[in-house]
Order: sequence, then C-alpha cells, then structure tokens
Amino acid sequence: MCSIVTMGTHYRVSKSDSQRLATQNRRLAKRFWAGRLSAANLDRLTHLTRTLNLAVSTGEILYIDGNWYISHAGLLRIALRQHCLGIRTALQERQSDSAANRWVFRATVYKSRASRGFVGYGDADPSNVSPLARGAEMRIAETRAVNRALRKAYGIGLCSIEELGYVSSPHDRVLGKGLDSSHSNGNGACTSQPRLRDKLCLLIRKYELDPTLVKRYAADFCGTEALRDASRDLVEAFISTLAEEGAKDRAALVCKLNSYNGPQEVKP
Repeated sequence: MCSIVTMGTHYRVSKSDSQRLATQNRRLAKRFWAGRLSAANLDRLTHLTRTLNLAVSTGEILYIDGNWYISHAGLLRIALRQHCLGIRTALQERQSDSAANRWVFRATVYKSRASRGFVGYGDADPSNVSPLARGAEMRIAETRAVNRALRKAYGIGLCSIEELGYVSSPHDRVLGKGLDSSHSNGNGACTSQPRLRDKLCLLIRKYELDPTLVKRYAADFCGTEALRDASRDLVEAFISTLAEEGAKDRAALVCKLNSYNGPQEVKP
C-alpha cells in the first residue's frame, strides 16, 4: 500500500507578522500554562516562533512537562512555506501485524524535483496510542512516519506531539488544569472531573454551535481525519481554544465554523 501527497499553496511570513505572532504566542502561553512556564521557556517560545512561525492558538506548537513540541499541523505548514514538492507513504507489510493491530509506515518527503527524499518511519499499536484513538492505529502510524520525515527534511529539532504516544503521567498535560489521564477511560472520564467529550458538548450548548462543524474544526485543528483519531493532549488544546474563541467573539467563531460547511461529515 502506497500513497503520494502533493503539496499545494505556499505562504510567506513578513517580519512584522512574525513579531505579532511571537507576542500573541507569549500571551496565550501564559494563559494556557499559567504557573508552569519559566522565563527561559517563554524566551524559547519567542525564538521558536520567529524561527518556525508556528501558532499556539491553532495547536501548531504545544508545551508538555517542561518541553515544547510541534504538531502535525505545524509541520505541514512549514512544508507548505518551504515549497515541499510532495510526500510518499508506504505500509511496511513485513513489519506490520494486522491481527495485533500493529502498523509500520515509511514516509519519504521530497523537497524539490531534484530531491532524493528524506525518509522517516512510524509505528503504532494499542500499547502506544491513547485509548481515545484505539482503532485508528494505522492512520496514527502513517502520521508519525510523515512527521519524522518532515522533521528530517527541514531540520526541525522539536519532537512532534503525535510521536509521543499515550501520555499517562498526570504532569504531562498540555493545559494548566487538564484531566488526569492516568485515571481516564480514554475520553477523560474520572471520578472527580467531567470527560473531554462532556466539556466539548457543554461549549457547543453554551455558544449554540453546530456540532458537526465543531467536529470538522476539531479534526482540522488536531491534524487528523476525525476527532477520535486525535491525541488526548490535542483534544484538550482544542477545547481550550474553542472556549477562548467563543468567549471573545462568538460571531467570528460561527463564521470560522461555517468555513467547514462541506459535504463530507466528520465522524464522532
């Protein structure tokens, strides 16, 4: 099994836009990870923003347990800006085991027509994915392979969040008061706090949003085909972003959601 993705439109970022993004990222980081960010971490975020032009608001860069991580969406944005020619992925059938739901992919990134390609491998099985994403191991393995190949191609020293697997430590949470995943049932359920799905439903009801469009927005935010394929950390980051956007300007949020009003429905 082999697939090829050709990259499309590229973007250029001006120096003034980069500076505005750095200011916005620092502000959001102080809010999302209040009390856990040192001055050195904030300075590193500023440097990363100016170097990579990634946005905290869209989950392109995330902070977990004292370290910054890039997301699949962030890597794809960098590839577009750098005029990436395309990405080829291939299932490694000999290393994969469908009965055990273990999958291994090889991804090759071609930066230009003359490029010989940068190769990365990714694997996934029930032991190294979040319970929330069980059943989607094949797609997760492909995403991890693409991420590693993109990081090699463009010299990205940050590990990607999708490569981490299932974060089980209560300290490894993306947002300040997230749920303790070591006591969850895969959707954030625990004895003292609501599930992530329940939090999302509350926001949908509070701001009277279209659930289908919210799911599509969430999948795009997390860089996955469906919300259920996203890691717990990305779902938490999305919920926080949705809450912020709804509180700040509901009309603008509704307008953004309407941009996802396409014929294909994202599965829950």
